[in-house]
Amino acid sequence: MTGPADHPLVTAVKPLVDAMGAELLDPRQATTEDVVLAWEGVDVMAVRLPQLSESLDHILTAMERRHGMPLAELDRKAKQEVVRSLEARGAFSVRHGVETVAGALGVSRFTVYNYLNRDNPSKGE
Repeated sequence: MTGPADHPLVTAVKPLVDAMGAELLDPRQATTEDVVLAWEGVDVMAVRLPQLSESLDHILTAMERRHGMPLAELDRKAKQEVVRSLEARGAFSVRHGVETVAGALGVSRFTVYNYLNRDNPSKGE
């Protein structure tokens, strides 16, 4: 990065960048897919966002940390809450999202679909 790692902008956005599983770069390394952040007209850093599939893996890992155990060890009600939370975050719009979540929860795709349909009965119409 052109600015120091302790630049106020870096300090401010680093927790968000880490939570998203994104990467901080020198702005000169940015591609058209990256987001360049400036401070008072000077490019300080670039943020490379993860691919959606990488984001889902990152979200699942964070959920395991939050629950303090592998998601597959949660009870049915907790797994249903995980599915609701993931749906709200768009996890099932990712290619193979249902399969990825089912694997993390230790359930079948059918079970994940049942959890989704139980919460959204109008989806089947």
